[in-house]
Amino acid sequence: MTRVAAVDCGTNSIRLLVADADPVTGTLTELDRRMTIVRLGQGVDRTGRLAPEALERTFAACREYAAVIEEHGAGKVRFVATSASRDAENRDDFVRGVLDILGVEPEVISGEEEAEFSFTGATKELPGDEERLVVDIGGGSTEFVTGRAHVEAARSVDIGCVRLTERHLRSDPPAPAELAAVRADIEAALDLAEKTVPIREARTLVGLAGSVTTVAAIALGLDAYDSAAIHHARIPYERVAEITRALQESTHEQRAAIPVMHPGRVDVIVSGALVLLAIMDRTGAREVVVSEHDILDGIAYKVAEDLQ
Repeated sequence: MTRVAAVDCGTNSIRLLVADADPVTGTLTELDRRMTIVRLGQGVDRTGRLAPEALERTFAACREYAAVIEEHGAGKVRFVATSASRDAENRDDFVRGVLDILGVEPEVISGEEEAEFSFTGATKELPGDEERLVVDIGGGSTEFVTGRAHVEAARSVDIGCVRLTERHLRSDPPAPAELAAVRADIEAALDLAEKTVPIREARTLVGLAGSVTTVAAIALGLDAYDSAAIHHARIPYERVAEITRALQESTHEQRAAIPVMHPGRVDVIVSGALVLLAIMDRTGAREVVVSEHDILDGIAYKVAEDLQ
């Protein structure tokens, strides 16, 4: 067994997984998993740069994670950065800061690499070998991946809950014209995704990341966020549509009062739910299988494979 640490830094959150990896079987035993909302992508869509305060929030989380990694004695660390840092002119500031704190240079991966990690993390534990569509709805982008045991097609498009919110949502609750603008961006992005990925052909839709898990937690009627209850839950289309309508008609205060709503998702959950619902409409999916395991687990699995 080798103890490894994987860090996934996205547009809205940064997450850590520390696990014991078996290089022979490629399996993981989870030791510590945590998430911090840092909103690294704050304003990137408008300015093209990472804001100083967003960088400092991210570096503060990195310092916390460095202590956890040291406490567990992880010998191999891999840090992957996604949409916001791909888009930013000053991403070198981000790279230097992470290197100084964690001693490892962040890999600013492509959308296609991001999709592959997400697919591996989401599907490795699922039974059967039917064709699956994995969608990872992030803060800056959404990844679409189809495959059985391995990735067959993948595409990353620039619709994420933070990006769409910053572009279009100003009113509280969102105005009809603002919601229509969000939906128009989503439909255009789905058109792009379909040029590469046969999203209507998969038998099973698997949904990842905070927007999906939050919708699932609401659908399950949880009084508090329960990862075990959410993982592999199947949420029917009708419930996703009902929850999305309720979210877009609610105020910021009403969304914040939902027991399972993370404070860092209150302002972006409407856009995230709209992305999920549009995907289900486009693909005809009658339910979404929710996975708590995603790109972070895919990174850790890859570390384990590389140790073989």
